[in-house]
Amino acid sequence: MADPARDVLGAAAASEPPPGSSPPGSGDGAAAAGEAAAAEGAGEGEVGEAGGGGELKAEVRSADGEAADAEEPGLQAGAARKVKLELKERKEKKQKVDEDEIQKMQILVSSFSEEQLNRYEMYRRSAFPKAAIKRLIQSITGTSVSQNVVIAMSGISKVFVGEVVEEALDVCEKWGELPPLQPKHMREAVRRLKARGQIPNSKYKKIIFH
Repeated sequence: MADPARDVLGAAAASEPPPGSSPPGSGDGAAAAGEAAAAEGAGEGEVGEAGGGGELKAEVRSADGEAADAEEPGLQAGAARKVKLELKERKEKKQKVDEDEIQKMQILVSSFSEEQLNRYEMYRRSAFPKAAIKRLIQSITGTSVSQNVVIAMSGISKVFVGEVVEEALDVCEKWGELPPLQPKHMREAVRRLKARGQIPNSKYKKIIFH
């Protein structure tokens, strides 16, 4: 007959692990812990690399921004220098044209006869009264105008009268008559200028919308 106490001791001995062997599940736990530690280290390395890459990108962007800021004043200075050169060239060109015109005018005036010189002198001295021109403009527009507008309109009026007189002289010559000009010459000159479209038609038709 078997002894119950012996059976219990045998079962306990069988259940104990042999010396030097790790308990069940301890190897798996150590391996899992090692893998977790390796994964954590790899994660920290990736984070470190990512952080380093972000810092490099930020440094590159800041360097680009500083370079752009350094180039912007240079570009502005170059543009300003270019504008100054263009203005200087235009001024010199205009001055040269003015000098050429003055020289041509001097040559033309030097070739005038005494009568032509007197007529040219009278033409240069003649001018419309600016006060009368200003009143006329204000009566038409109903508003006050500056002195520059009055001066410009006075000059335009002088040119217009010169064109009419020149055309009247041509009419007088074609009709076989001699100056001085008469009202019929002036009326014919105005009619011809209107026919050529050089004088705007002051008459207008009122358009009625049905």
